[in-house]
Amino acid sequence: QVQLVESGGGLVQPGGSLRLSCAASGRIFTIVHMAWYRQAPGKERELVARITSSGSTNYADSVKGRFTISRDNAKNTMYLQMNNLKPEDTAVYHCNMFGSTWQEPASYRYLGPWGQGTLVTVSS
Repeated sequence: QVQLVESGGGLVQPGGSLRLSCAASGRIFTIVHMAWYRQAPGKERELVARITSSGSTNYADSVKGRFTISRDNAKNTMYLQMNNLKPEDTAVYHCNMFGSTWQEPASYRYLGPWGQGTLVTVSS
């Protein structure tokens, strides 16, 4: 079983920065892509940023130029550097990874159950 643990959230003033981390553990065979999602109160979960195994990235229009996603393949860890934060960035941030496990190396799927996420609050 794969576990995903998000960390790094907190309270920050508008214009501030935070760096989120997502660490994966378990019998992971390969990770094809990793992604950050967020869910604001009363809204559906939305994709924030995605990074592939080759390092290609894509971002939601609302965060382009402010957020940067990166990954450490050796550590099965992903990061989200968030700069120039805005109140509308307030949400619970979740991560997930698409790949396979040693038990079923040819079966690709989203690896982790959705965890508790990490809360980001942008407020003055």
